Amino acid sequence: MRVDIWSDIDCPWCYVGKRRFENALAGFEHRDDVEVVYHSFELDPSAPTDKTTPVTELLKAKFGMPQAQVEAAEAKLEGLAAAEGLGYDHNRHAGNTFDFHRLAHWAAAQGKQQQLLDHAYAVHFGEAKSVHSTDALVELAADAGLDPAEARKILEDPASYADEVRQDEQQAQQLGISGVPFYVLDMRYGVSGAQPTEVFAEALAKAYEPASR
Repeated sequence: MRVDIWSDIDCPWCYVGKRRFENALAGFEHRDDVEVVYHSFELDPSAPTDKTTPVTELLKAKFGMPQAQVEAAEAKLEGLAAAEGLGYDHNRHAGNTFDFHRLAHWAAAQGKQQQLLDHAYAVHFGEAKSVHSTDALVELAADAGLDPAEARKILEDPASYADEVRQDEQQAQQLGISGVPFYVLDMRYGVSGAQPTEVFAEALAKAYEPASR
């Protein structure tokens, strides 16, 4: 059985949802029969490529949230992350994630996508490190066990893996996915959002039965 997951590295709900889904999968008796494939989704495709914005400032500017509401929202996410054993730093920045998604596709071709995603989420949300600039992405790649020189070559060629990112986003549009995280199990069941682990466990069991016949 295959599980397709659309997510964005700047999305805190994707960060929490990833851990919850992985916990559900770890407890699933047929987990060795499950293939997990991550897909690209940009929360803000129009974000400038030459600068990043503090998340707290972005929330105020984009959604008109007052400071108190921003702080409450971030505190809630920090608590949810902590409940899953995850760190959460409010000082991180958001930016254009197209290059990150290109790098993730390249990492997948090297069999290292999971390692890259794990490390990127940990340092971006846990330590507020950048995942946007070329230098930051090369460092991420190296830390995930990928060749930093090859990573830089990929990132400096705007065409490398760009079509793969766009194809993911086109498929999301065709499936009616307008927000992330979004999980598609066996191309028949959809789960939207960072649901509790037990919801993912139920969805895995439900999707697996017909798939195993």
